[in-house]
Amino acid sequence: MTTETLDRTSDRTLTATPQDIRRALLVGSEIALIDVREEHEFAQGHPLFAAQIPLRRIDEEARWRIPRLDTPVIIYDDGEGLARKAAVRFEGLGYTDVRELEGGLNAWREAGYELFEDVNSYSKAFGELVEHRRHTPSLAAEEVQALIREKADIAILDARRYDEYNTMSIPTGTSVPGAELVLRARTIAPDPDTTIIVNCAGRTRSIIGTQSLVNAGLPNPIFALRNGTIGWTLAGQELETGQTRVAPEVDNRSAEDARAHARDVAYRAGVKRIGWEELEELKADKARTLYLYDVRQPREYESGHLPGFRNAQGGQLVQETDHNAPVRGARIVVTDDIGPRADMTASWLAQLGWEVFVLDVDWSAVTLEKGPDGAPGPRGPEGRYKRPYEGTDNKAAAMQAYLDWEYGLVAQLERDGTHGFFVI
Repeated sequence: MTTETLDRTSDRTLTATPQDIRRALLVGSEIALIDVREEHEFAQGHPLFAAQIPLRRIDEEARWRIPRLDTPVIIYDDGEGLARKAAVRFEGLGYTDVRELEGGLNAWREAGYELFEDVNSYSKAFGELVEHRRHTPSLAAEEVQALIREKADIAILDARRYDEYNTMSIPTGTSVPGAELVLRARTIAPDPDTTIIVNCAGRTRSIIGTQSLVNAGLPNPIFALRNGTIGWTLAGQELETGQTRVAPEVDNRSAEDARAHARDVAYRAGVKRIGWEELEELKADKARTLYLYDVRQPREYESGHLPGFRNAQGGQLVQETDHNAPVRGARIVVTDDIGPRADMTASWLAQLGWEVFVLDVDWSAVTLEKGPDGAPGPRGPEGRYKRPYEGTDNKAAAMQAYLDWEYGLVAQLERDGTHGFFVI
């Protein structure tokens, strides 16, 4: 996007057209397309690579989510009058290239471009593309229930965050958040004849988790639980609540085996490996946005992490990339102290179209920082979009509508034409 394509609407604010934004996405320029409405309104429809920062949260969230102050930031609303206020707010924080989407979201509609519903839409669309391209194996809820009833040799691995698992889970399931799967699955199911079933709340994380194990060459029969806990509930089957089963610790031999397989997957995805010198060079490049993420579990991160790295569990980083890295076209460096979690996370980010690196260094030679990530806390019940897969009181019609929406995402990606995803 060049300044020649922009028009000044006031002494303060420049504008960008939908065509400017699409062009930037297609050529890979850095761009932060920010919806400043509340999450509920955002979830009703937005461009594929839009990220959401409500007007009331700009001061708390902008600086860590868009770290480079000269990033092209395009702000829009849907006629509510929020965009101009948001532009002033961003400029007050020091951002120097702030523009409004000319005509707002309606201009995007009138240009004939796709609008995507829900949240984390492009990660979910990618998950559907993975299943479409790789024919990721899955079992229906009724089939899994029958296996549990028969006391078959199965291991159900829940790929969500632990708190989601603890709220409600598939009977006999164990919490193994996404990026932990390749590291810990062999310890949980050492017998190659044990059938591994990966679940999440809906579809994306179970598809990505299952395909991670397949990509890493586990010898077991591996399946996703089709439609996750939503499918389980729609089948009229009971969920457990308050469960605390977690994966056991991994011995050195298992960790080394997982490291080798995960590294191979990352290599096939085109992930680059760097050391300290290369990281410093990336940091020194002030023309590019750089995100640094430690992809381990929060308790591990808090006990000691590399300076400058924020915490985002690997599975959630892939699931919620728009939240953790809203600048499309930026660079991402991921790390973990063992290796497999960073490699598997990076393999998926690369397929999502990111320039991604794994920092591969000796952690024992570094003075680690301790304590939690310094990101702002939760946004609160206000303006939040209620996911149809959260909690235990969701209506069947809403859950089915959510699944139907996911089924249509591959076709929407094709119509949109800006994604740049690939599947190994």
